[in-house]
Amino acid sequence: MFDPVSLDPLTLLRQASMPIRATAGSLAVASAAVWAIGVFKLLQLSRLATLQERFERHARRSDTRADLDAATATVPDAPGARIASAITSLGAANKDRLLAVAQRAIVEERRHATALVGVLGSCAAVAPFVGLFGTVYGIMDAFVRIGAEKSASLPVVAPAIGEALLTTAIGLAAAIPAVIFYNAIDRRVGELVAALESSAPEWVEIAVTPSREPRSARGLQPVEANPSVRQRVPREVS
Repeated sequence: MFDPVSLDPLTLLRQASMPIRATAGSLAVASAAVWAIGVFKLLQLSRLATLQERFERHARRSDTRADLDAATATVPDAPGARIASAITSLGAANKDRLLAVAQRAIVEERRHATALVGVLGSCAAVAPFVGLFGTVYGIMDAFVRIGAEKSASLPVVAPAIGEALLTTAIGLAAAIPAVIFYNAIDRRVGELVAALESSAPEWVEIAVTPSREPRSARGLQPVEANPSVRQRVPREVS
């Protein structure tokens, strides 16, 4: 005999069978992980974007390798600063090698920015099917109850159907935020990487440009150092 149970979600979970409890528990953990990872990654990418904007402001005023090193030291945690540091750390190198180093550093920054994003993609893809497993098991349980009771009345099948629909709902509650977070993070990572790819060639040009004379030293040469100008010294009158 199957005792009728209340159809509120908490009561259904407490009185559900072990497979349903395991399914609902795993989906609840996945949902919590989705929210934790999603919020963490959005905050991280927001911080990286702010640091990158600060570094870009300093880097735009750079004319020489020394200026670029100074900009890097000002905002060392910016993604662009790490790329510029990788470029300038080689010392004297040809342009093609510096571009290759910059591309490798950009790939590393992309990997750093997309860390844990795969978990969101996995939850978005797997959670609905885990919920579907709970649904199938709940329907099977409903048929078992019908066979045992020799009746398809609502008090007999409602608890099993309720458990099935509850696991489906929990699966969707984990999958939908995962898709939203994944798309938002992927868009922000794409914007960050695009900014780095567009700026890296400029940093390479700065690194390969020979150091120029300080601005305070530029201007006209002294008269005695200019061979085209001859000073006339008055002769003494005897």
